Amino acid sequence: MNILITGAGRGLGLELAAAALERGHAVIAGVRDLTRGQAALADLAAVHGDKLTLVTLDVTDEAGIAALAASLTEQARTLGVIINNAAVLNATDTPLEELDMEEMQHAMDINLYGPMRVVKHLLPLLTGPDASIINISSEAGSITNAYPGSYPYTISKTALNMFTQKLHVTLKDRGIHVLSVHPGWMPTDMGGAKAPLHPRTSAEGILDLIGQRAEPSGHFRFVDYTGKDMDI
Repeated sequence: MNILITGAGRGLGLELAAAALERGHAVIAGVRDLTRGQAALADLAAVHGDKLTLVTLDVTDEAGIAALAASLTEQARTLGVIINNAAVLNATDTPLEELDMEEMQHAMDINLYGPMRVVKHLLPLLTGPDASIINISSEAGSITNAYPGSYPYTISKTALNMFTQKLHVTLKDRGIHVLSVHPGWMPTDMGGAKAPLHPRTSAEGILDLIGQRAEPSGHFRFVDYTGKDMDI
């Protein structure tokens, strides 16, 4: 199937692209900076050839996303999976009294509105059998397990979980499988060097969830990369 991945130039996005290609899927790898993306994905392109398509995809640029959708439509390319992976972690240690609300807007723009823009314009192309939308969320978005600080990231991920739930209710009759997935704590630019989980392990688990169309045991569409229900 064709799998579109946002934020595919590094970290989990890069591992998702590599793992999907190794499983025989075609990958449309969305990157904000095409030059950096070409360098990051050069090894995958050399091995997998035209199974990998690199595209400019800035999740804050709605006109650019619409143009990408139009281009894929012209090419008669449909999608089997959309993975909304691009995200930002900012102002983590800033107390509320000192929080610049532009930091809050920046996180919402990328972590919530970004996936909304992507689905808005690419949903008509999501016509493959067993289609899925995977929103990469975080345990930080759990209201049950709320902790002090990190207002932009945590609140934007909580809102992303709501978006996932609404998509599920809206699209379930069309057979589109929708999940929010906590990918685990990984040593990426966002996770830091002390994180214990290798991004490839998480990527393989997420692809397993897609392939198996794993259903949460509870009411909410929020699971970890192994399929275990997360507290909403």
